[in-house]
Amino acid sequence: MGGTPFGKERSRRRGQGQLEAQVLAALHRSPGPATAAWVQEGLGGDLAYTTVMTILSRLHAKGAVTRERSGRAYVWTPAADEAGLAALRMRRVLDGEPDRDAVLTSFVSALSAHDEQLLRTLLDRATADEPAPGTDPEARGG
Repeated sequence: MGGTPFGKERSRRRGQGQLEAQVLAALHRSPGPATAAWVQEGLGGDLAYTTVMTILSRLHAKGAVTRERSGRAYVWTPAADEAGLAALRMRRVLDGEPDRDAVLTSFVSALSAHDEQLLRTLLDRATADEPAPGTDPEARGG
């Protein structure tokens, strides 16, 4: 028999992710907040205006773009780059899992040595930037 419906769904989702990345890239090329029509034109006009609006709305729901009213329309600004969008996706997947510990354990155990070292460095840097537990930096007077 042929493929499963999951194959079609998976490729459609991958296509949506690629479209989201393209829309974000177009917004990053904008000199300021951009209209959906500007984004559509910046993508070569290959996508329907309604498709661009749908992608922008999805990106807004994910926190990857912000929007502000400008007359009767919105203007859009990127809140995240492609790496930020990937991080949002990762957090959303993690937030949807009932056993976060198991998911994180599995993720970390599958990292390459280079990625593991990078993650350790980033975690050390983040920890060094935080005040010690139980201390209030405002109350340190003397």
